Amino acid sequence: MSAMRGAAGYGRGAGAYARVGVESGVMAASPHQLIVMLFDGAQASIRAARLHMQAGNAAEKGKTISKALDIVNNGLMAALDAEQGGEIAERLASLYDYISRLLLAANLHNDEQSLTQAEALLDDVASAWREIGDQAAGG
Repeated sequence: MSAMRGAAGYGRGAGAYARVGVESGVMAASPHQLIVMLFDGAQASIRAARLHMQAGNAAEKGKTISKALDIVNNGLMAALDAEQGGEIAERLASLYDYISRLLLAANLHNDEQSLTQAEALLDDVASAWREIGDQAAGG
């Protein structure tokens, strides 16, 4: 019994440590790095959703797709500045909307191809975003 409590305590402790690490990373991050973190989180959620989909675990698949949707809609989409970003912000808003629809279709129809397409689109934008950051840091 005490070994079980020890393992549970360790699990809670490890989870708290991970949360502190993430929170510290967020607090120290630049606005650009925060967007990169959002892309990373969305992509990780999509990868997890694919694994749950392949395993037939509908509940966890739904949770991870919901997390990816939340990041796209309430993170990436919300970070767009239509005034400053102009046409680029409009195009990204349309792309994020399309990615959201792909994720919804993937969840509704167990469509792995929609997950793959959403992941590829996010990867394209994330790569460009990282490149902008590298150029800004280097020059």
